[in-house]
Amino acid sequence: MRYVDGALLQDQLGIQHLQDAAAFGALSDEAISYLMQKGRIHALCKGDTLIDTGMPSGSFFIVLSGSLSYYQATNHNIEHIYDFHFGEAIGFVSMIAMTPWPGTTIASSDSHVLEVTSDLFYTLHSERPLDFGILLINLSRELARRILDLIQMVAELKEDAKR
Repeated sequence: MRYVDGALLQDQLGIQHLQDAAAFGALSDEAISYLMQKGRIHALCKGDTLIDTGMPSGSFFIVLSGSLSYYQATNHNIEHIYDFHFGEAIGFVSMIAMTPWPGTTIASSDSHVLEVTSDLFYTLHSERPLDFGILLINLSRELARRILDLIQMVAELKEDAKR
């Protein structure tokens, strides 16, 4: 894993492409540029670990290209739970809950991710409150959809267990 310049990656990907990211939806061009320049951009090769179980969570990540796989430890196994793709956020819940990372995230392809630290998140709130509100709605919407998927999954598991 290495760091890359956010402005250069933004030029390479294009602002139109970044606007299509779920986390960036309806954000102003200026806010996207702000995050790309003030955040840390990680370039990962397939197999690189972004987050390890138990690490402190003072940030979250937005997938700019590629994909990452999330693994959760159980009593005796490590289970693949979810694949994160372009525009999705990783770790927002842990940052807000101020809990250590509950699982491990590994690049499943060559990828770029934007790291948004809690300090940058707060600074965006202070300096660009309207864009911060939009970002928060986007992140909440993504989280709500995952919760609905989990509810359905739990219901199906319970139904299967009764058979």
